[in-house]
Amino acid sequence: MLALAAHSLAAQAAARTILVYGDSLSAEYGLARGSGWAALLDKKLREMRIDYSVVNASISGETTAGGASRIAAELARVRPSIVIIELGGNDGLRGLALGATRANLDAMIRAARDSGARVVLCGMQLPPNYGRDYTERFRSLYAELAATHKVALVPFFLEGVGERRDLFQADGIHPTEAAQARILDNVWTVLAPLTRAAKR
Repeated sequence: MLALAAHSLAAQAAARTILVYGDSLSAEYGLARGSGWAALLDKKLREMRIDYSVVNASISGETTAGGASRIAAELARVRPSIVIIELGGNDGLRGLALGATRANLDAMIRAARDSGARVVLCGMQLPPNYGRDYTERFRSLYAELAATHKVALVPFFLEGVGERRDLFQADGIHPTEAAQARILDNVWTVLAPLTRAAKR
């Protein structure tokens, strides 16, 4: 009986999954397969012998409305222990209503937490040409949501990357392969405490 219980616990540990739920910044847009930050995270976890696998359900062009519409299906499919939400950038670039963006992110956080998963919310920022009021309110909504729901926050997903033109592809929007390790560092700083219990 004890052996069976130990086997069951080991199986549960091995089944721990991190769901990366984002847009093109996480979907390896313009990059070689396996070179994006989510793939680097999966590799890091294996190297550190931490019992989590990574499922990347990111879609290029995704908005928070699209993310909110499919979150229930992804949670049921993956059954993650941790959900990393990296969405909102496309809303901002399109100048969408911030109230809708906030409501969609709120819905995704609630769905993930209701499923039993812990959440890491990745904060985003916009270029100043979108107007000071809009860009400031956009930036602050991530911290406000993280505080409301008491979830982990990456203050700025592209910290250390956003100000360096050489780390972006020709479109000026999508980071290059050289930027992926820094992006992972930004996420890992916040994610690491959530994974420590799974280290074997």
